[in-house]
Formats: sequence, structure tokens, C-alpha cells
Amino acid sequence: NDEELKKRIAEELALERARREAEAQKRRLFGKLLEQERISSNEHLTRAILRERAATEEERQKAQRFARQLEEKDRELKKHDAYYKEQLARLEERSAQFYKVTTEQYQKAADEVSARFK
Repeated sequence: NDEELKKRIAEELALERARREAEAQKRRLFGKLLEQERISSNEHLTRAILRERAATEEERQKAQRFARQLEEKDRELKKHDAYYKEQLARLEERSAQFYKVTTEQYQKAADEVSARFK
């Protein structure tokens, strides 16, 4: 009985060791799987961040390009505005001169007619 008991205890110990080794192996395998999943997730996250950074940089460059175009258009409009204001001033000056000359000629003609028929 002693021998059987020792044998049985040895078998149970061997079974317990095997069970523990199997558990440890499962934990190691599970740990490896988790590590691979973490690495994969980090890679996906890194790629997504890089894509977002690239998209953000592209949008920033577009915004800068549009801002430059807008500033250029604004300068062009101001240039046109100044040109047309200058042209308007010239036309008003010519109109005033023409009015003055016309008024003087009218007055002169009116005086001549008055003098003839007086």
C-alpha cells in the first residue's frame, strides 16, 4: 500500500506538474498573442496618425495657397479700384472743363446776340 500510495502521489504530482506546465504554456502563448495584437494595433494606430498628419499638412498647404490667391485677388481689385477712381477723377475734371468752356461760349454767344439785336 505504501508503494501504491507513493506511486499514486508521484503520478498526481506528475499530473499536477503537467497541468501547471500546460497552464504556463497557455499563458506564454496568450502573452505572445496579446503582444502581437498590441504591436499590430500600434502599427495601425501609427499609420492612421501618419495619414492624419499628412492630410492635415495637405489641408494647411491648401489653406495657405488659397490665402495667397485671395491676397493676390485683393491686391488686383485694389489696383483696379485705384485705376477706375483715377479715370473717374479725370472724366470729372474734363467734364468740369467742358462745362466751363461751354458756359463761357454760351455766355459769349448770348452777349454777341444781345449786342447785335440791341
